[in-house]
Amino acid sequence: MSAYREKRRHYRGVLTVYGRKPVLEALADPGLACERLHVATSNRREPTLERILDLAAGRQLETREHSREALARISRNGRQDQGVALDIRCPRFAELGEGLAALAPQPAVRLLALDGVTNPQNAGMAIRSARAGGIDGILYADRGNPALGPLVIKGSAGTLYGAPLLRCATVAEGAMACREAGYAVYTLQAGAARDLFSAALAPRALFVLGGESEGISASVEALASEALAVPMAEGVESLNVAVTAALVAYAPRLDRGVPGH
Repeated sequence: MSAYREKRRHYRGVLTVYGRKPVLEALADPGLACERLHVATSNRREPTLERILDLAAGRQLETREHSREALARISRNGRQDQGVALDIRCPRFAELGEGLAALAPQPAVRLLALDGVTNPQNAGMAIRSARAGGIDGILYADRGNPALGPLVIKGSAGTLYGAPLLRCATVAEGAMACREAGYAVYTLQAGAARDLFSAALAPRALFVLGGESEGISASVEALASEALAVPMAEGVESLNVAVTAALVAYAPRLDRGVPGH
């Protein structure tokens, strides 16, 4: 499968999970729409694999066997897939353009983007915080963010599967698309003149959170409508990106008093 077609699978809402423990946990979760199991013909039978096959059979899933090389192309991580991959339907995943079109009728929309967040645990926790706080969409770039693998899923505590992920090539391209669709683009940066909680926020807003080491990229900063700060006590320079995501998600909104309600 070409890289383009693989990306389109994500856009269509199909996430391929790999590794025996993540696959086993997904198959055991009745709330997940598992679609297809992939296994390597070279796998040695052992209890975890037998359990995976039994659960797949119980769900009446299609199970496909592949050479080790073919499975690595499906999982996109041959070193860590352990000969097993699973396609899961994630109905809220979409291409950014499709997602913006679907959100257009809403009077107020709050989006979040992760710009250069490279730690998969941080990315997963930020997704969890954003989903808990009722963020309408999470821009997740193909370049500059961790692959949606086991560590991101673990960091999200499984909330990734139901998250409104809007896929784009880069955060800069995504921010430009949001601007063209009428969104204000806010960056979260220490030392900004106004803070998140006192600023009069636009009803349609994209909030961009910078990476662990480099912060907001220059290409995204150039597109920003305004930089906002999180007020902090003296001696504290920054917050973990997941904490910042939670603050953005739970900040007051114009259209509703409590996020997610």
